[in-house]
Amino acid sequence: MKNFKSIILATGVAIAMLSACETIEKPVLTASNLDPAKFDTIINGDTVKLYVLKNANGMEACITNYGGRVVSLMVPDKDGNLTDVVLGYDNIAQYADTLNSPSDYGSSVGRYANRINDGKITVAGQQYQLTQNDTGNGAKHCLHGGGNTGWMHKVYKANLVDEKTLRLSLVSPDGDNGFPGTVTAVTTYKLTDDNVLDITFEATTDKETIINMTNHNYYNLNGDLSQEGMDMVLYINADNFTPSDASYMTTGEIKPVEGTPMDFRTPSVIADKMDTTYVYIKNATGFDHNWCLNTFKDGKGDDSQVCASLYSPKTGILLEMFTNEPGVQVYTGNFQGTGIACKHGVKYPKHVSVCLESQKYPDSPNKKDWVQPTLKPGEQYYSHAAYRFSVKEDKKAE
Repeated sequence: MKNFKSIILATGVAIAMLSACETIEKPVLTASNLDPAKFDTIINGDTVKLYVLKNANGMEACITNYGGRVVSLMVPDKDGNLTDVVLGYDNIAQYADTLNSPSDYGSSVGRYANRINDGKITVAGQQYQLTQNDTGNGAKHCLHGGGNTGWMHKVYKANLVDEKTLRLSLVSPDGDNGFPGTVTAVTTYKLTDDNVLDITFEATTDKETIINMTNHNYYNLNGDLSQEGMDMVLYINADNFTPSDASYMTTGEIKPVEGTPMDFRTPSVIADKMDTTYVYIKNATGFDHNWCLNTFKDGKGDDSQVCASLYSPKTGILLEMFTNEPGVQVYTGNFQGTGIACKHGVKYPKHVSVCLESQKYPDSPNKKDWVQPTLKPGEQYYSHAAYRFSVKEDKKAE
């Protein structure tokens, strides 16, 4: 009997141990089916993690402090089902692998979003040569602050303020990718209970410099990231846009959208406007242009007005954008379709998504008539972009 009891006891212990092992090994996934453990690492001595924000409606934003990137964004569709509406990877290894899986997915871009012609700027009378990382079509531009060596590939210091707010900060030294001044930058993500992803960018400097930060989410509201998204409906509150040449560089002109495929003042299916015989769309093989927002007047942006929107008739999801910036870059994923397996193994096709990037106009430091991105010691840079999600009951573009 004693031996029998010993066997029973030993068996019970073994079962308990196996059960404990299973509990330990089973990952706790996010609502977007991400495993946070796949984002735990050390890069250049800095700790990288995945942070999860949730609001009272179950909306979820997963953000890594590597590049200040939004990895997933779950919003409710017309049936009440949570849908991931942004592109990305499901592990930190791919985000960090700039050779085999280069991307700016969901990143907090700095110092300067978009392009600077030939990577040259003049600040306080002194000329600076920036990193020339954009070399397509014979160009030698600086794109997104240096791209693979810019802020989108830096580790931000993270402070999870509360369950809805993440504050990310970094210090960019004088000479970083050629830019002058030591800059302290802060990106704050907040998920509000009215289903808004609210983003603020702040910065200070110890030496005159330029600053133009943005978020680079790639949005597809259709619920299927394996398919093109040009059946989505786009609205842009802008009477004008800034044309660009074959190297994607702004020419310095400001042209009216009236009578062109660039006119989205009435919500329109994107595919219906993508006229590849129109020179500017042909050059970019889609839309990759800056619109001059009507919400910016007399040197000030009104971030209480909708400056742009995106809508999916398939899911009923409506995204409305607000910003205090003068421009928005609309990019239709023209460089997607690489065949790289991304989040959950999905391979994104060309034209899968739409980016809505708040910004100063591209190459503004070299176009002095445009709103300037100058930041001086003692000044506070502040930029705001908010993306409100709701469900639109009718399924027609209004």
